[in-house]
Amino acid sequence: MDMSAYPLLEGIDEPAHLRELPPGQLPRLASQLREYLLNSVARSGGHLGAGLGAVELTVALHYVLNTPHDRLVWDVGHQCYPHKILTGRRREIGRIRKVDGPAGFPARDESAYDTFGVGHSSTSISAALGMALAARQQGAGRKTCAVIGDGGMTAGEAFEALNHAGDVRPDLLVVLNDNEMSISENVGALNKTFARLLSGGVYGNLREEAKNVLERMPAPMREFAKRAEEHVKGMMVPGTFFEELGFQYFGPVDGHDVEGLVEVLGRLRELDGPRILHCVTRKGKGYPRAEADPIAYHGVKPFDPAAGLKSGGQPAPLNFTDVFSQWLCDMAEAEPRLWGITPAMREGSGLVEFANRFPDRYLDTGIAEQHAVTLAAGIACEGDRPVLAIYSTFLQRGYDQLIHDVALQNLPVLFAIDRAGLVGADGATHQGAFDLSFMRCLPNMTVMAPADEAECRQMLSTGLSIPGPSAVRYPKGRGPGTVPSSDLDTLPVGQAQVRRRGQRVALLAFGTMTAPAEAIAEELDATVVNMRFVKPLDEDCVQAMARDHDCLVTLEENVVAGGAGSAVAECLQQQGIQRPILHIGLPDAYVQHGERDEQLELVGLDTDGIRRRVSEWLGIELASPQTTD
Repeated sequence: MDMSAYPLLEGIDEPAHLRELPPGQLPRLASQLREYLLNSVARSGGHLGAGLGAVELTVALHYVLNTPHDRLVWDVGHQCYPHKILTGRRREIGRIRKVDGPAGFPARDESAYDTFGVGHSSTSISAALGMALAARQQGAGRKTCAVIGDGGMTAGEAFEALNHAGDVRPDLLVVLNDNEMSISENVGALNKTFARLLSGGVYGNLREEAKNVLERMPAPMREFAKRAEEHVKGMMVPGTFFEELGFQYFGPVDGHDVEGLVEVLGRLRELDGPRILHCVTRKGKGYPRAEADPIAYHGVKPFDPAAGLKSGGQPAPLNFTDVFSQWLCDMAEAEPRLWGITPAMREGSGLVEFANRFPDRYLDTGIAEQHAVTLAAGIACEGDRPVLAIYSTFLQRGYDQLIHDVALQNLPVLFAIDRAGLVGADGATHQGAFDLSFMRCLPNMTVMAPADEAECRQMLSTGLSIPGPSAVRYPKGRGPGTVPSSDLDTLPVGQAQVRRRGQRVALLAFGTMTAPAEAIAEELDATVVNMRFVKPLDEDCVQAMARDHDCLVTLEENVVAGGAGSAVAECLQQQGIQRPILHIGLPDAYVQHGERDEQLELVGLDTDGIRRRVSEWLGIELASPQTTD
């Protein structure tokens, strides 16, 4: 990108360069940084709104803190793009979230300035507390700062960390970036309390009115009223909430006044003990379209900033999330006991229409996955049918509740698990690589993996009909393009589907791997089985395939360790059946960011990669289909 329009920013290759500027230059730098961020993300795609809102705060923090010696910890990381630009990655920011480009979140192996790897919410205070305690023990003289949004502050881990920090009293600064948003609008009574208290409006208005009265009072009465004011303040201002947890509270302050932030942060840097600075910011600041629609501009594909995001035109092809969204509304019409639940992912998980049509049966728990799982369990206890729509990577955060509160009690909660398998640009923190392994080991669980969109709808209906916990896991994006019917039909539980009869080799495919298995089956003259159910496994089918074929190949978009292929091997071992088995799945490694197709190719789960693995194992050569112009 031509840097002539960004002369100040061009000279910043690390925060030390930033700290050489006089404070009066910082507003100009912030303006250039915001424009550079907008134009870069418009070209590359990525998270936009959160970063635009955190520009001045990022500049001020790096100006005041001696980073990387002082530790700066970001929460979630959607807002980290300005941080990356200022910490030596300006030239690479146009390749953010692409193969061999910067990650979309802070990553410790990428930069010394990324002090803690994030991607999931509400971890910053815990991590920063650990760093502050270690610095105190080492006598290192470092300052530690955590930056957390008001959405992240509503999750349980944040309060656990605040509670602990107030007890052990480290040198820790927490910056609360209050923009009244997470990805969707923030929800919940706690958020509403924050919005009311943190605005300071109630107390501020009362105080101004009191001043007018006090000026006309005799001196003794004014002194009495001043003491009374402290008691009123203790009941009404936001500082009380945090001070009761052992924090000194400062704010609220304008999060877009970079010179004012530098002044306040400079004073706070000289203090000791746990303290919290409340900054009020606006998500999408400086780009009117993002300010007006922060949800749409939270994460974007490449677009023209002058025109904004495109709307209208041809409708997008149906994807798995769309299938779930349509099914949920259709089933809610037929089943009045159905509830739809999401932990703060209304848009991503496809619950927008359901929330509009069935508001009395829609629940958004905020960023609180543990609570969401147990909430669903409580609803199921009363005979209703909860459906929890959750990303695979976020279900990991509610795993104890999945085991203890749902599976152990055999409660009929349906988990609609989106973003299963490889998810693309969000990378390692968001890959849905482990859910088959961590669900398959649980008693009472039924686990399904659809081969296509039509089967996804059938499996969702099947899951809701099961009198115990069940899960349907489906990938991000489109499948083979099989159009679902409008029916609410179910499938026979635990029954696989033979899609092609062949000889010698049987390809046992789970979910998304069915299509590539069929693509190479003709070349091999292999049998293809769409296994459908990971648990209960169709053991009769597995045993029949082993008896009728020389060898078996299992395919899954999940880690091989403990996954669906392991279930097949265990089944044969228990029956004393010995057959060579090749397990193809995700590797024992974290798959980094890039496009989903690139990731599948990287790990050998695209059609060519599977063809190569199978042919090498069998000791034969399979030619890739020739392309023609």
